[in-house]
Amino acid sequence: MWWDENLLALFRKNLQPTITYWSVFFSFGLCIAFLGPTLLDLRCQTHSSLQDITWVFFAQQFCLLVGSSVGGTFKKSLKLCLFILLISSLTISLVFAIIPFCKHVGVLAMVMAVAGLAMGNIDTISNMQLVKTYQQDSAVFLQVLHFFVGFGALLSPLIADPFLSDTNCIQSNNTQNGSSNLEHIRNSIVPNHPGNVSHYVLPLDGPVLSNVSYAFWIMATINLPVPIAVFLLMYQKGMVPGCKSKNGSLLSADELAMENKRETEPNDEKKPEKQEEHIQEKGHGVHMLCCQNKRFWNAPYTFFAIHVCSAVILFMTDGIVGEYSGFVYSYAVEEPLSLAHKTAGYLPSLFWACVTLGRLISIPVSYRVPPRSMLFINLIGMSGTFLFLLLSLNSIPGLFIGTAFLGLFLSSVFPSMLAYTEDMLNYKGCATTVLVTAAGMGEMVLQILVGMVRGKILMSFL
Repeated sequence: MWWDENLLALFRKNLQPTITYWSVFFSFGLCIAFLGPTLLDLRCQTHSSLQDITWVFFAQQFCLLVGSSVGGTFKKSLKLCLFILLISSLTISLVFAIIPFCKHVGVLAMVMAVAGLAMGNIDTISNMQLVKTYQQDSAVFLQVLHFFVGFGALLSPLIADPFLSDTNCIQSNNTQNGSSNLEHIRNSIVPNHPGNVSHYVLPLDGPVLSNVSYAFWIMATINLPVPIAVFLLMYQKGMVPGCKSKNGSLLSADELAMENKRETEPNDEKKPEKQEEHIQEKGHGVHMLCCQNKRFWNAPYTFFAIHVCSAVILFMTDGIVGEYSGFVYSYAVEEPLSLAHKTAGYLPSLFWACVTLGRLISIPVSYRVPPRSMLFINLIGMSGTFLFLLLSLNSIPGLFIGTAFLGLFLSSVFPSMLAYTEDMLNYKGCATTVLVTAAGMGEMVLQILVGMVRGKILMSFL
């Protein structure tokens, strides 16, 4: 049987926390993907220009980065971690419910900034708690975790699609260029770079006819079981004020994982040293232990090199994941390919479908293949795919094939890198915050850089 009995027993011991973390990450995925498809309807709702509304992307992405960094400060207090997850998942439902009432782009940007903070906390805390719970067995569960964010990101646009406006949702007698081809504008909008839509002028004044509010309320309802699941976990562990703990605190789940690991380790002279080090860390009162402990500054250079190398890889790969779907559409509709807008619109969908499929395939594969081998396969496959795309610049089938394989190879880079890095660093939890923050920076910075380069290239042809 492919599923190991010891691993299954460990999963059963931590069943409720694990499912809760997975469900919270579904909430993260649901929130991260809805903004792009609904942006034109939100533009009508706020009576704002395309240039103004696209900066809502930046508000969300920047605060997501801040939230990812802040989330790491809660790593020593598991009760606080669970409370932050409860507030964050509930915030996402509230954001979905409030968005239809945001009639000004500034108010919408502030609401999306709050959502970004919640998403950042979810990203860091969920990854960190799964790593702490399962340690050397965390690779499989991290793959499942990131499948759920992909599933949420795939579901969100599907929910929104029936409610999107087919024509310009601001009814005006002075409808100008671009309003007759809204699908092309939707696919052309690149987050964090409003300049690429400056040549589209849509009406700002007039009555608004849009049903997109129903999509947000549906997503708010779908997300409601997530904070309920977090609350039930807190209640079951006796973390709700006034409730008596019957099964011990959440820390007991982590301790069970530590005991399971110690039982499987051979008895050697290094074991007491590891236990003593663990006790010292538990007694340390500083949340940012990995950055403020004296031992941190006396660590060997390899400790820093591992963090830097892992962060750089995730900076690039997660940046590509965030940028490629927008870039590939813009590339396909321009010369020399000049694909029809509807045909080119299948490319982003194909990319995200392959990312989700790759994460699903990685769940059973990661049980048999160690994280470093999966990471090696992913990076080699990604490099080979880029080479293939460069060699088939003018080939439409080549673009579709390359897009599919790129999504497959990029899909499991993050969970494999996180599991491998934490394994090398003996699961101290420090790497999770660094890697999640680096990935968030890559998503934001790479989109801006690509947008700037594309803008300069387009200007050179004008």
